[in-house]
Amino acid sequence: MATEGRDGEVEAPEGSRPTTVYDILGGMGFFQELVERFYKRVATDLLLRPLYPDDLSGSKRHLALFLAQYWGGPTTYSDERGHPRLRMRHNPFVIGEPERDAWLRHMNAAIDSLLDECDVHPVVEARLLDYMASAADAMVNAR
Repeated sequence: MATEGRDGEVEAPEGSRPTTVYDILGGMGFFQELVERFYKRVATDLLLRPLYPDDLSGSKRHLALFLAQYWGGPTTYSDERGHPRLRMRHNPFVIGEPERDAWLRHMNAAIDSLLDECDVHPVVEARLLDYMASAADAMVNAR
């Protein structure tokens, strides 16, 4: 039986398989690295970069915590910021299809580059990519 550990982490019994995508991917380190790779691309994107603050450190932290929580990790994001309310948080920015496509292109490239270095089951990879596409679509607020 899995038990809740410190900081909301789920600890599987010794010898058992991980129970969440967060665990399968290796925990917070995976999401921090994913976000670093993603923002490295965003930092040089002429379309997306103006949508972010000059200092990307807060954005990086929030995205890593959100993704970790979404995939079964600690609830630090919600503990600190409340309900994600993604559409509301992104509403001040004009996000059309070009912005969505650029965001998704950078996120998929970051995922692909990281998963090339990991032994991740194709079903987990597909779930990650499907979620990112769905999330990107949901943020579009301009046609």
